[in-house]
Amino acid sequence: MRVGVDATPLLGPRTGVGRYVAGLVEAMAELPGGEPEEVVLVPFTWRGTAELPRVAPAGPRVRCGRRRVPARLLQAAWAAVAFPPVEWLAGPVDVFHATNFVAPPARRAATVVTVHDLTYLRYPELVAAASARYRDLVPRALRRGATVCTPTAAVGAEVADAYRLPPERLVVTPLGVGPAWRAAAPADPAWLAASGLPERYLLFVGNREPRKNLPTLLAAYRELLAGGVRGTPRGSPGGTIGAGPAGGSVPPLVLVGPAGWGERLDLAGLPAEAVRTPGYLPEGDLARVVAGAAALVYPSWYEGFGLPALEALACGTPVVATDLPALREVLGDQAELVPPGDAAALAGALARVLHDPGGEPQRAARRARAAAFTWAACATATLSAYRRALEATR
Repeated sequence: MRVGVDATPLLGPRTGVGRYVAGLVEAMAELPGGEPEEVVLVPFTWRGTAELPRVAPAGPRVRCGRRRVPARLLQAAWAAVAFPPVEWLAGPVDVFHATNFVAPPARRAATVVTVHDLTYLRYPELVAAASARYRDLVPRALRRGATVCTPTAAVGAEVADAYRLPPERLVVTPLGVGPAWRAAAPADPAWLAASGLPERYLLFVGNREPRKNLPTLLAAYRELLAGGVRGTPRGSPGGTIGAGPAGGSVPPLVLVGPAGWGERLDLAGLPAEAVRTPGYLPEGDLARVVAGAAALVYPSWYEGFGLPALEALACGTPVVATDLPALREVLGDQAELVPPGDAAALAGALARVLHDPGGEPQRAARRARAAAFTWAACATATLSAYRRALEATR
């Protein structure tokens, strides 16, 4: 079986989808049994074609497509005349995997498309124009008979309901966590100081965009600093969290990730240095920052998987997240879950975690939860989707 893969997410700074594609391809190339026999990485961009060989996962079964076409020209052609077929870019392939919602037309190849979430349908006000186009592009792929991969059963159920898909066209392919996360150690104080980061901190990881719900996080953080949050620490009848990021019990808040889009952060009234925004960090540095956090907080309105939260568990770091079906499925009972948009509940959960983050047994339990999610398992499940797509075309 020869498989083509949309490798565009591998280019540029890697966020969630780029790390998904990298982890999947690397594990796919190492699957036992020699299948797939070839994985062809195809970037749908002119400039990225030259960059891809430098950043792509290496392997004897992995090669990069060489034909270069500007992304806008491709998109215009595919929208108007469904040409050129993806084989023109990838060469002969049996299956083409569209890794990020958008599936190109194919001459003979079976199509698999990963739908990471349905934000564009459920919360259109939270997506940018490029993502809003998925309302038209995803159904187009489904009309061509694409098999759908989803990162969680929760998203799979939403996709099945939204598009009336039968079970045989859906495959759940949970994301994984690499060994580097399980081995990550906190960054040393000198590196943190050089990076403008404190030694103790609360942490958010992700694009700063409306779906991530940072206004609720900042409202909760203000409550913590005001000292008005009464937590219920584990094993204690009650307790009050003190105020002040410097020298008090509430550490600074660090927001790691690209600037994203949407309204600017409202930091009015917060003490100087209370909120730090170091921007995007490469994966090695990010793992160290996550491993050293007092807690990772994940306040999203909606998620399809929640990879940063799972990676935090792999480090043994406490997680406070919103109670969403996908996050509940991935994190299980190893995270504090609160209703989306409830700043008081979020502040209370953070207060409890800061008061009592748990000892080594709790850290081991978090790591054990994350250990069940591997890229090898993701690749194996994805390979089953490729086989299912091929069978559907016969």
